Amino acid sequence: MRPTAIAAVLTIAALCSLAGAADPAPDGRKALLNACAKQFERIVFIKRNTCTADHYYTDHVNDRAKPGGNLCVLNLRDGKVSELVGELKDGWFGRFDVSFDAKKIIFGWKKAAKQGYRIYEIDIDPATGLRAGSSPPRQLTFPTADEAQLVKKYGKSRGGVYYHHGTDDMHPCYLPDGGIVFTSTRCQFGVLCNNDDVFTSTILHRMSADGRNIRKLSNSALSESSPCVMPDGRILYTRWEYVDKGHIGAKCLWAMKPDGTGSVEIYGNDVSYPPTFIYGRPIPGKTNEYVFLGTPHCFPNSIGTIIRINTSKNIRTREPMTYMTPQVDIRTEKGFWYLQSSGEWKHDNNGSGPVFKDPYPLSEKLFLVAHKPAGPKWNDPTAYGLYLMDDSGKVRLVYNDQSLSCWQPYPLRARTRPPVLRSTVDAGLAGKKQAVCVVTDVYHGLENVERGTIKYIRILEQVPRPWSARRRDGSDKYGKAHVVLSRRTVLGLKVQWGIVPVEDDGSANFIVPADRNIYLQVLDENFLAVQTERSYVNYRPGETRSCIGCHETPNSAAAGRSGGAVRALKRSPSIPAAQPGDKFARRTLHYPTDVQPVLDRYCLKCHNPKKKSGGIDLRGTPTSLFSVSYESLVSRIEKQQGPGLKEGFKESVKYLPARSCLSYGTTVVAMHSRGKVRLADKALTTRVAELAKKHKEVNLTPAALLKISNWIDANCQYYGSYWGRRHVRFKNHPDFRPDVTFPQAISTTPPKTRPKR
Repeated sequence: MRPTAIAAVLTIAALCSLAGAADPAPDGRKALLNACAKQFERIVFIKRNTCTADHYYTDHVNDRAKPGGNLCVLNLRDGKVSELVGELKDGWFGRFDVSFDAKKIIFGWKKAAKQGYRIYEIDIDPATGLRAGSSPPRQLTFPTADEAQLVKKYGKSRGGVYYHHGTDDMHPCYLPDGGIVFTSTRCQFGVLCNNDDVFTSTILHRMSADGRNIRKLSNSALSESSPCVMPDGRILYTRWEYVDKGHIGAKCLWAMKPDGTGSVEIYGNDVSYPPTFIYGRPIPGKTNEYVFLGTPHCFPNSIGTIIRINTSKNIRTREPMTYMTPQVDIRTEKGFWYLQSSGEWKHDNNGSGPVFKDPYPLSEKLFLVAHKPAGPKWNDPTAYGLYLMDDSGKVRLVYNDQSLSCWQPYPLRARTRPPVLRSTVDAGLAGKKQAVCVVTDVYHGLENVERGTIKYIRILEQVPRPWSARRRDGSDKYGKAHVVLSRRTVLGLKVQWGIVPVEDDGSANFIVPADRNIYLQVLDENFLAVQTERSYVNYRPGETRSCIGCHETPNSAAAGRSGGAVRALKRSPSIPAAQPGDKFARRTLHYPTDVQPVLDRYCLKCHNPKKKSGGIDLRGTPTSLFSVSYESLVSRIEKQQGPGLKEGFKESVKYLPARSCLSYGTTVVAMHSRGKVRLADKALTTRVAELAKKHKEVNLTPAALLKISNWIDANCQYYGSYWGRRHVRFKNHPDFRPDVTFPQAISTTPPKTRPKR
């Protein structure tokens, strides 16, 4: 049950005595009291009605909570609560941050339901902890100049209201260099797995202290959120991503430098549940230890269970995780799981058990949290209060208000300013919008792959879907995709930038495009993907970065290659080159012009409606959204590969061994390879032998076979861009299924001319 007092407050003494059984003696509690009193006496927090958004990332889109509340300060000595921005009490408050000297607070706020969040700042008097001066809050971000046009163009459709703002700026955080990082929809990207295109991505941006010089820090296709600054000066944040992964996971913890360089996974890229890791913060005084909130993907909005991680353990497993609130878990996409007294777990979509939000570590043993006790449902507008929690999950009420929920408890105190990290970008590379990638040993982490096997690295990109690709009539939806690209595999467009050589020692040194979502495949002598990187890196202009090899972890350095210089570093970086049979290194991955010509030349004489050998029809005749041959091949490839790379398989975030899927998991490449390709699956190997015998007169050239294997290794994408009409009812339309150029495919602007080849 919820406490009945309108405002229940703990004094500092009671606050710091929570350690309870973990605290060995009263003297220990007194020492803890003294430590807390020296550190802070006030807590900043937000009062507002509980957000009702139906996904963890959609509070700026479909929150239906009533407005009202304030940015507040709680004095722990006398229990008094002061509102800091009374003039904004009729709007909606988002998240906030306190400056390093505790003299400023920055926060997100929006005035009306159909207006975007903007970022504001106020000054704080250190002596009183209250707002300094009488000037109104400083507004740092504003609608874009074309805000009204954006709303008119993208805000409505025949189906009703979609994303109804031009822009939203949220989750602000102070940077050590005086700048501000925040998350924003200014990128104008649609969420890939939302077929109605209701939701929009938010990615990290930064700006100067006065709100000028706004620029993106990444080009992610999916949402980034909740940045905070780590003791080493980097930004810790949540990144949602999937390259050939299930679309529900993974929303994991990443870090980057304040200029966007050096982006790196902290934890969670291979962990399915909880689906979302958010509000991550480093634990004071502990190296490689963090606390975060584990939440469902679909409703509620970032409410869940509190988890601690130690990344000195194997981050490719669940081993680093310790549930600090072990009675609550997230074991499915929706709802919560509660541990019963019988020892069994019970699923509850209503969230009527205890749930948590906003963990803030005071030490390795004490944490401030927002919390709803058992009883009310998760979306109760007033059920959340501020609590102190120990490392065993015990909680003690600090403050609540029955008229509004309370969120994001944050000590109002000065703290050490982290170091300002020096920029190491190369101006010459930056001017060319390029970066350099160095792989010291591709074989590190590449289990059961013999040295000398890997000959090339293929460079690919996952392209975000721009708002400008929206289909107002809904004609090109398929599954979770708003603009269909494939049959249940690819949700985000893929393009190819070329291949680069791998040296005999397993090293590579090559140019990559900057501000792109780049991922790599290591290839054998037949240009088949032995392993594919199911994640991406945003290389910033002028950045040079290196990795040790495949499946690298923070502990990989000690286990990396040893002895001798890295051979690839003895020469200039390689420029991505074309594969055999390709005119250009950079190309789209478009089935009708890549694969269908091979089928027409080599296969159609047998696999046609009359003969239909093996029950397979390989005509290029359009179906409603694809073609006869594509649907026929993909249906068989799905059966052979299982669910590993299907878009609809929500748990497919786990690591997959080398040669376990794609071209090495299907028969079509092996049967035409003349014995060069052997599959690990014995049943498929037997089938390959049978098929090879039947097709012994079919002699595909290496270039022709590469067209097919390249298509499969890109996870069977059909369309090479987001542009053009898909549905067969538009077959007489001049914009029906065009084969666009590479520059057009990666552009956010629809091409004016789209000739068919």
